[in-house]
Amino acid sequence: MLHLPFLYIRQSPLGGRGVFTSEAITGGTVVELAPVVVVSPEDRKIIHGTGLHDYYFVWDGDGAAIALGYGSLYNHSTTPNLDFEMDYDFEQVRFTARRDIAPGEELLIDYVIGGGELWF
Repeated sequence: MLHLPFLYIRQSPLGGRGVFTSEAITGGTVVELAPVVVVSPEDRKIIHGTGLHDYYFVWDGDGAAIALGYGSLYNHSTTPNLDFEMDYDFEQVRFTARRDIAPGEELLIDYVIGGGELWF
């Protein structure tokens, strides 16, 4: 697992917890490589009905994955400052800065992916 050492968790104005940075991040920087726990399609149906519902990624079709590290804590924005990409070979999610990010800014991803499908 890799994440920038100056990331931290605190209450988000968007609700709940969020991930923030105490230092500037340059656009294109890999912010985190979050390993995942892969969950079968059958177990995804069970998780969907639990408190973990808001914390999993759709994985390889109809499976699911829980991202470790800060990976499952990034909040949603329609104007995110991070992109994310599934790396199925290494079972991780790669989070990359889509633009320069200022110190104190919350790190955000867009939960809606290709085809308008929610990621959870």
